[in-house]
Amino acid sequence: MFPKKIILLPLAIAFTVSISLQCSAQKRLRDFNLFTIEDDKAIGMQVSQEIERSPAKFPILPEKGNEEAYKYLRSLMNKLLQSGKVAHAKDFAWQVKIIKDDKTLNAFAVPGGYLYVYTGLIKFLDSEDQLAGVMGHEIAHAALRHSTKQMTKLYGLDAVRQLVTGRKDAKMVEQMALSLASLKFSRKHEAEADEHSVHYLCGSNLNAAGAAGFFKKIKGKEGTPPAFLSTHPDPGNRVKAIEYKAQELNCRGDDTNKAAYDKIKKLLK
Repeated sequence: MFPKKIILLPLAIAFTVSISLQCSAQKRLRDFNLFTIEDDKAIGMQVSQEIERSPAKFPILPEKGNEEAYKYLRSLMNKLLQSGKVAHAKDFAWQVKIIKDDKTLNAFAVPGGYLYVYTGLIKFLDSEDQLAGVMGHEIAHAALRHSTKQMTKLYGLDAVRQLVTGRKDAKMVEQMALSLASLKFSRKHEAEADEHSVHYLCGSNLNAAGAAGFFKKIKGKEGTPPAFLSTHPDPGNRVKAIEYKAQELNCRGDDTNKAAYDKIKKLLK
């Protein structure tokens, strides 16, 4: 008769291997993406066109008369892209638009690097590092291709095939396109976007934990929470995680550029 320890050891090893394989399979399933990089680019262009055609839902602030505000946001976006840490920095379009809606505290990105920032969010925040942190979060969603991973899970193979092969139902495509503007990401994707925002800002002169400023300010605010909080609702936890990551990476920047930021806020009448 074998000793109990000899019998139990193989069982324990088999159980550990089984759990490890299950976790690995779950991770692969979470990150599974039927879309290619080229699909992300094509879908992003299509979504941006749908947004442009929907001024009632997405009142884009015209560039004419708002040149300084657009120049400012593009300079922030370029600072993040030039960090050398953004995946597909040279592959995607990387455009930013301002949506004129002072009541909405939000920003979002769609596949292919199209960013949208609401005037309500710009006016709500206090400094440049906070806006850069939020923009970094949205850039991360696009760069890590969270949207098309989520679409793979939500819509399934048949809908994806229709979207990328040209056999399209116009209404379905419009609904899928516009739904990306309010897409709810998983907690894992939100945490990844928070972390990558710190990575993008870490080598700059700005406070790399700028996104934490948003969560500190939003905590306790009444009304409907923005999409940032939809799947990971505790701002306090996110503040701790963001600030810890900045310390862990030994980020040295501490600028907030508040004066320049206040000037831009005043331009957005």
